[in-house]
Amino acid sequence: MFNRRLTLSVTFTILAAAYLVLTSVVAVLLAAVLEEPWWAILIAPAMLLPLLYYHVRRAFAPMRSLFRALAGTVASYRDGDFGFGLSWHAKNELGDLVDAHNALGDALRDQRLALVQRELLLDTMVQHTPVAMVLIDPHHRVVHGNLAARKLLGDGKRVEGRSFDEILERAPEALSEALHRGGDGMFTVGDEEHEEIYHLSRRTFRLNGRKHELILLRQLTAELRRQEVQTWKKVIRVISHELNNSLAPIASLAHSGAELVRRGQYERLPNALATIEDRARHLEGFIRDYARFAKLPAPRVEAVDWKRFVAQLRSQVEFVYDGAEEPGVGRFDAAQLSQCLLNLLKNAHESGSPAGDVALALKRLPDSWRIEVLDRGSGMNEAVLANALLPFYSTKRHGTGLGLALAREIAEAHGGRIALLNRQGGGLCVAMTLPA
Repeated sequence: MFNRRLTLSVTFTILAAAYLVLTSVVAVLLAAVLEEPWWAILIAPAMLLPLLYYHVRRAFAPMRSLFRALAGTVASYRDGDFGFGLSWHAKNELGDLVDAHNALGDALRDQRLALVQRELLLDTMVQHTPVAMVLIDPHHRVVHGNLAARKLLGDGKRVEGRSFDEILERAPEALSEALHRGGDGMFTVGDEEHEEIYHLSRRTFRLNGRKHELILLRQLTAELRRQEVQTWKKVIRVISHELNNSLAPIASLAHSGAELVRRGQYERLPNALATIEDRARHLEGFIRDYARFAKLPAPRVEAVDWKRFVAQLRSQVEFVYDGAEEPGVGRFDAAQLSQCLLNLLKNAHESGSPAGDVALALKRLPDSWRIEVLDRGSGMNEAVLANALLPFYSTKRHGTGLGLALAREIAEAHGGRIALLNRQGGGLCVAMTLPA
């Protein structure tokens, strides 16, 4: 009856005007019939109200249907269904509202599709990663386990919903022990002929307001074997190089000595023999250092007075002490730590640092001791810093590459750690932390 392109205000104005005109006409007719103008004025509006109500409802019915459709689509969006769209042909305020609503639905639909695709990609990556991943809820039940976790812990079957404690009862004993110890670590499964090495990592976080734990089990066997082969190749190269450097001069000088004896030139023999002795002693020290590194025993931890320990070090190598006069008592293997610090202090003197700038700093931390060997030498570049603690790595022409590696082994055997830092103003800081 009315044009839908009209705005709400225009439609309502037209209806009101029509109602007034009809009311006036009916009132005039009633007044002529009843001969009572006042009754006609009262009765005419009452007679036309149902007609006005009918036309108002009919005029606004499409808009009421639109509002119901808008409410329905909003409810669908809330339930995660974005497949609805609305149509409104009028180019007015309601048309703008419908266009904005449809644009919102398209944006939500695109975001939902992108989210589903990302979830699918993430699930594919999690399921097919070689790292076994197990998510455990606060009740110690498995929430999620990928394919590697099923193979390692469930004989290829699903582990979701099962008690993780029951799963561990059937798991390898080494895995159970590693998990019960807490924290990260490494463990070996199997015998010597068919052993598999794993790295255990545990992380806790809150999911949906509840504490969960993520357990990662990474197989390191192949990687460690490759590293082992590379290490052995490097060891062989270093030993072969050092042996050739020592044995070749010895063989040459021995031949020269035999010629000197044959010619009767005995006065030159002491020099040749001294050189042979020097190279032999160097080779002996080289082999001894390698044997010491390979056979490092477990530390015999005992109470040691720091003041007396530092005094013994100063009797063997020069350095400036920076620490308390009475630092107290530490618990460590005195022989191993003395060997470690002597190597570090000698390295500091060989760095080109003035002797007066070589220092040993000792500081008591809340639950540990921090020992620093400081110098003002040339320091280390980034490449050397990254490799200096690796066995057999050395920048010295006649170095074995075992000094810093041995220091690292000793620190870690005590439950501590070691780090190398370049100092501001030049020089190097070798920082060692040991448990108190």
